[in-house]
Order: sequence, then C-alpha cells, then structure tokens
Amino acid sequence: MTEAAQKLRLDKWLWAARFFKTRALATEAINGGHVQLNGHRPKPARALQVGDELEIVRGQERLRIRVLGLSERRGPAVQAQQLYEEDEASRRQREQQAELRKLEAAGVQPGGRPDKKGRRQIHRFKQLT
Repeated sequence: MTEAAQKLRLDKWLWAARFFKTRALATEAINGGHVQLNGHRPKPARALQVGDELEIVRGQERLRIRVLGLSERRGPAVQAQQLYEEDEASRRQREQQAELRKLEAAGVQPGGRPDKKGRRQIHRFKQLT
C-alpha cells in the first residue's frame, strides 16, 4: 500500500464516515474546534491515519472514536460504521445523556392553552373543590 493510500484528509474522512452530511459542515466543525485529533486541534486538510483518535462534539453528543479504516468515498452506513470504533465509556455516556433527554422531554408540559383533555381535567378539579 502506498503512503498516499494510508493517509486521508480529516474533513473528507468525517464526511465519508457519515459524521457530517457535507464536507463543508465537517470543515466548519473542525475550524470551530468541535473536532480534536489525538488531543490537538487540527486543520481540515490534516492527514488522518489508521489508529488516530478523534473526539467529535455534535450538539450535545461527545464521541471519542478510533480510526480503523480510510475511505475517500461516502458509502452506505454499514460500511461507514466499519471505518471507526467508538470508545466504550463514550458510548455509555452518550446513551445515558440520551436517556436523560428523553425523560426530561416526557416530563415537560408545553406552554400555552390547555387542549380539550386538559380543559376537562381542570373542570373536574374545580368541581371537586
């Protein structure tokens, strides 16, 4: 394997591995400091190699992954998932945060006027007191 085949631009790999929908979004995230390569803040054209470790922040998610393969082409999601391996601690933390967001969303009532069911409950409550 040639040396050129063993390295790939970071922004292109992030796009091919389906972390970002476009290369422009991947470049924007890298320039914004949301991607760290081996503990350092890289540039979009930085050469990525197999075995490198990335920390990616997308919204409220924080992913720590290790690069297992390189691909210049964006393929199906199944192939993209074979390009990296997520750290077990990162996966557990991400799942816990997702569960907390679900619980918070279930407990929050929307503001504004009550709907038909809510009005009936209010009327029943007022009649009992």
